Amino acid sequence: MKPFRRRSVLAVPLAFASPAVLRSQERFPSRPITIYVPFPPGGATDVQMRAFAEAATRHMGQTVLVENRPGAGSTLGATAVTRAKPDGYTVTQMTLPALRLPWMQRMPYDPRTDFTPIIHLTGYLFGVLVRADGPYKTWQDLVADARRRPGQLRIGNTGANGTPHLTMIDLAERERLDVVHVPFRGEADGVPQVMGGHIEAIAAGSGSGPLVDEGKLRFLNVWSRERSPRWPDVPTLIELGYKDMVVTSPYGLCGPAGMDAAVVRTLHDGFKAALYDPAHLAVLKQLDQPLEYLSSADYARFMAETIAMERKRVERLGLRTG
Repeated sequence: MKPFRRRSVLAVPLAFASPAVLRSQERFPSRPITIYVPFPPGGATDVQMRAFAEAATRHMGQTVLVENRPGAGSTLGATAVTRAKPDGYTVTQMTLPALRLPWMQRMPYDPRTDFTPIIHLTGYLFGVLVRADGPYKTWQDLVADARRRPGQLRIGNTGANGTPHLTMIDLAERERLDVVHVPFRGEADGVPQVMGGHIEAIAAGSGSGPLVDEGKLRFLNVWSRERSPRWPDVPTLIELGYKDMVVTSPYGLCGPAGMDAAVVRTLHDGFKAALYDPAHLAVLKQLDQPLEYLSSADYARFMAETIAMERKRVERLGLRTG
């Protein structure tokens, strides 16, 4: 009988290792990474996220792509990422509405358990915009007109049940106004409707800043804690008497639940470098968006606190629909 050859037996697993085993030994990332952006091309979010993706491509050593998934109150990115493999190659911008909507209606995910927080990035400068050559010079002008014409004033927003929409519902309730809320898929879709005179105003972000600078649009208010250095004559909601209203709709990046901790660290480190990249910082400044970095652990805590607050907000406004 021939002697047992241990070396040849041990060599078998190496020679015939499965593709899954070999892939697990690859250095991450070894192929492009996709970021779902749940807004249409052309708006402030798309501009910021594409600048971020370009910076991340430089720092990650792999192409970082933006894939727009607009609609459904900016929740389509969150919905899609829960169906992706938790391998780090598919992540999503996590919007505030994506954390809020599950308390308003049935959604195909649970924001408390179905995501892996990676990094928090920034928030928006929001406000109410009107045509500069229109009849409204101040927020009080718009409120007065809405009182004169109940049920006729049309105020657009960047998505049904999104932060601008709910904030306008809140403001209308505080002022006891009967207005028509008109949702669009994003700022790029809604602002032309104001410009064309099809609606009287829109609650949106600072992506329309160039039109304000050109004298075509006017901010009636901004929703930040302090006035915008770019438009120092525009009052905040706090200055207008809404003492507790600071609304910036912060957002970050999340992947599917169950991601490997080492992959999360790699993504976090590359994305943090992109966040602080000078080219990206210039775009944030252009859009008047603050840099609001949070690590993976801090972002996870922030998400849990935000989810709890949004649940209470939905209950307070009676917005549960199903």
